[in-house]
Amino acid sequence: MSDPLQALRDDVRMLGTELGSVIRAFEGDRIFDLVEEIRDLSKRVRQGDESELETLRSLLLGLSVEQSRIIARCFTQFLNLSNVAEQHHRIRRRQEKERAGLVPQGSLADVARRLIDGGRTASEILETFDRIRIEVVLTAHPTEVLRRTILMLNRKVGELLAALDSSELTPRASSRLHDDLRRTIEILWKTEEIRHEKPSAIYEARGGLMIFEQTIWNAVPEVVRRMEEDLETIGIQQDPSFSPFRFGSWAGGDRDGNPNVTVGVTRRTALRARWLAAVLYQREISQLRSDLSLKEASDELRAMSGENAEPYREVLHQLEQRLRTTIEQVERALEDETYQPGDLVRHEELRQPLMACWRSLIETGHETIARGGLLDLLRRAATFGVTLAKLDVRQEAGRHDLAIAAATGLPFDQWPPRQREEWLLEQLADPTPADVDQDLDPESLETLETFRMIGSLPEETFGAYVISMAASPADVLAVEWLQRKIGRSSLRVVPLFETLEDLQNARATMERLFAIDWYREVCGSSQEIMLGYSDSARDGSRLAANWALYQTQEDLAGLARRESWNLTIFHGRGGTISRGGGPTRVAIRSQPPESIDGRMRVTEQGEMIQARFGLEEIAERTLEVYVSSILEAALTPPTEVRREWRELMSRISATSADSYREIVYSTPSFVDYFRHATPEPELGMLNIGSRPARRRAGGGVESLRAIPWVFAWTQTRLLLPAWLGADEALHEAIEEGHLSTLREMYEQWPFFQSTIDLIEMVLAKSSPSIAARYDAVLVPDDLRDLGETLRERLARAVAVIGKVTGRANLLDQNRVLQRSIEVRNPYVDPINLIQVEVLRRLREEGHAEGLFEAFVTTVNGIAAGMRNTG
Repeated sequence: MSDPLQALRDDVRMLGTELGSVIRAFEGDRIFDLVEEIRDLSKRVRQGDESELETLRSLLLGLSVEQSRIIARCFTQFLNLSNVAEQHHRIRRRQEKERAGLVPQGSLADVARRLIDGGRTASEILETFDRIRIEVVLTAHPTEVLRRTILMLNRKVGELLAALDSSELTPRASSRLHDDLRRTIEILWKTEEIRHEKPSAIYEARGGLMIFEQTIWNAVPEVVRRMEEDLETIGIQQDPSFSPFRFGSWAGGDRDGNPNVTVGVTRRTALRARWLAAVLYQREISQLRSDLSLKEASDELRAMSGENAEPYREVLHQLEQRLRTTIEQVERALEDETYQPGDLVRHEELRQPLMACWRSLIETGHETIARGGLLDLLRRAATFGVTLAKLDVRQEAGRHDLAIAAATGLPFDQWPPRQREEWLLEQLADPTPADVDQDLDPESLETLETFRMIGSLPEETFGAYVISMAASPADVLAVEWLQRKIGRSSLRVVPLFETLEDLQNARATMERLFAIDWYREVCGSSQEIMLGYSDSARDGSRLAANWALYQTQEDLAGLARRESWNLTIFHGRGGTISRGGGPTRVAIRSQPPESIDGRMRVTEQGEMIQARFGLEEIAERTLEVYVSSILEAALTPPTEVRREWRELMSRISATSADSYREIVYSTPSFVDYFRHATPEPELGMLNIGSRPARRRAGGGVESLRAIPWVFAWTQTRLLLPAWLGADEALHEAIEEGHLSTLREMYEQWPFFQSTIDLIEMVLAKSSPSIAARYDAVLVPDDLRDLGETLRERLARAVAVIGKVTGRANLLDQNRVLQRSIEVRNPYVDPINLIQVEVLRRLREEGHAEGLFEAFVTTVNGIAAGMRNTG
């Protein structure tokens, strides 16, 4: 049998050879030979030759700061190129399967066929498919360490690998492609990868929009067309303008803890999204107008065209003119804050002339023509509306209380929740705008101006108003007061439940909210609720948070059924397992079945945006997996969750939370150890995001944002947030004689299986020997016992996970991932060892010449090797 990974190995070898040539050409034979020597030593250490470890350390310690930086760059560049090769190989394997007539696992065709085989009818599948709405919300969280320029060059490498796969290449064409590849890698080597200035919030927002123009704009119609074809194979015909996808954004709208996101930033971000949407539509309609030169048309279209001899061109010309006007108006609005653009502000204004063209072509017997570019454009319109991605606004609940107190002169923020609730309901009964005191503190004024700005822009500009740290109905009503009394807006208000306590109280909070007549009348029968994966895990362990999230979803779904309202759960997932990350299909499969009824919002954050949407074919696969997974989850009979399983899960969850908190919050030396053993103090100086690393200066773990908390442990390879607590909880359950039940849960309960599998994946990426090196060099003697304890607990986590899964080695069930990690380790390990020494010198010598640049290079390299870092 042919080796499915051989082509990937060939690509990696080719890229490594080209990179080696560039290194030798620009850095000299000495550096090239050093890289090869370090790589060889690192491989031998990983193969079990511990005697070479001290040789490797001594070699790295003998490097100058500049040599350390260059060596770290070499390994980082190789890891980045390997990541590109892996992405390309995923595309190649899918194409190979399709050429062989095989149905890719997890595709809509695969899922639909299995559902049919399982007894579901085509009408059931269509009914469920029609309900599916996936909204992917792109965020600007600072875990994407690569500069946009580097990302673009990596994208070009991927395109060249794809071109080299062609069997039609002549020797000359192949040679030219290899030359282009060498040139691109040379440019990569000569391009500065370190940001010397912190990206602004506007810069982050532009980066978020870039991914639409690069890949998502073309991926959406292609994947919808493919899904339509898959459904046709089982006799299902789909509405032509249907698309299950929607997009949202937090970049430029998420002001929770980020003072850099101002009213002006949010306004400019919203306008830029509308400008880019108009530009992209204008480009497509111009091409479509050129194609549709037909004369035969319906009476409807002729009337719209003024009986023009070429009616399609005339109707599309009118639409194109409106788009050009929109572009001009938005450009003026970007220059003049007082100007409000007014043309083409609603999706229906875009859709209506396109649908008229569609109906005319169908009516006159030209369905083949209709199903070309016009159909793609209709699906883009359904997906992107007039703004590409509706902008969410997010703010912390306490900021709203302070703003209302400042605006009214009342001690509103000091009142208990029930008193605030009663006052707000009394105020909301009167539609009169609030009489606001103009002498306000800057923070309160900014909050009020945000609501005024929201009310000044077209309704379809924004998606939701998300309240972080929501804990009571008063938090929701406060935003409704600000919308009606200050902004004259009506965004849907979404409470975000984040801590373990708030998750556990979410049902009671929503039950109380829906008992309020005014609220029921205003929101009707629909409610969106966001669940936070990051803070809940940091609050009380990933295992406990996972169970709390599961139970909360069950409770909310049950409440929605009882109260007859449509529930949409907004999943605030990050890239790492500690923040709700992991494979999409696994994540959806592990949700409570009752919580999935076709509607879902989910965040894609940081480096995961590039990983899942950076290449067009990968973006198509990502979107298809979302739909097929939700379809499968909605129509697959749910697993019976036995009472015995629930009781055991509750016990191990409580033990996990207690064990985790005992270390993280109750061990006096923990914060001190954390700041010595990891690069957390230095991460705040990196220019990888506009948002501060901490909600407030100083403080302990609770003041640190979830992203740098996870990022710091990822850098040292201890990866503590993903497994701490689970080790003790599972060990105790096994000691009490529950191993057979745990194995039964693992084999039969998707939620528990995915929980264990994701912990196993993190453990496979961990490296206690690397973490020990950080301790040996950076941690004071009186704190090292804690590090030793944590590494012992890591070893115990590996052991108990093996007992639950029944596997001798981590990831034995996933040899591809297992091998990927094994191959990467010898390249990541030297970067870690360099980082340890650079950190030591940074802390002893301060920002001596080149030290900080060397540190940033190591951060980039470890992030590239670990892949999902935030």
